[in-house]
Amino acid sequence: MTILTASRGKFITLEGIDGAGKSTHLSWLENLLRRQGKRVIVTREPGGTPLGETLRQLLLDRGQVIHPETEALLMFAARREHLDKLILPALDRGDWVISDRFTDASFAYQSGGRGLPSRKLNVLEHWVLGKFQPDLTLYFDVTVELGKQRTSAIKAADRFEKEPEEFFRRVRDAYLERVRIFPGRMRLIDANKPLEEVQKSLHDVVISYCDA
Repeated sequence: MTILTASRGKFITLEGIDGAGKSTHLSWLENLLRRQGKRVIVTREPGGTPLGETLRQLLLDRGQVIHPETEALLMFAARREHLDKLILPALDRGDWVISDRFTDASFAYQSGGRGLPSRKLNVLEHWVLGKFQPDLTLYFDVTVELGKQRTSAIKAADRFEKEPEEFFRRVRDAYLERVRIFPGRMRLIDANKPLEEVQKSLHDVVISYCDA
């Protein structure tokens, strides 16, 4: 979808179930990359563009009842805009882009959690992304129980966060399967550990990637 050049930036995505601590680690990662001399743009999914943020409000609204296929289509519609308006132009300028969630989340939540056949998401992924993929995906793995405990202590649950624990067990299993399938791109970070230990693991993975 875009021409690769020597000066092209890198696309890093953060994944994990709700309560994995992505938001905390995202700002820490941004600062780490800036100290490495990178120009960094931070974004999120769904979101990242005016249309994407509008769709985000709809998708997270706990008062909405949305068919799983509609949910998946809206996610990929927001992603198409995200790629076109923000991600690809930034990478072509040489910026590094960090996104809180990307396509792995669709396979985890809409396929693993909701039960949509992955073949349907494969079609959407090919249509919207072509061969484009993140350069590095950091998957923060946390138990469902700890994730629930963390989210409930912070804010009222949105449409996804109010799902039962079994839903998040399926989501977590789907993420772990993605890590198994894509070991080169996806790196698992144990987010059950204390914050300092998680950030040490994150530091080691990212610095190793930057130096490669």
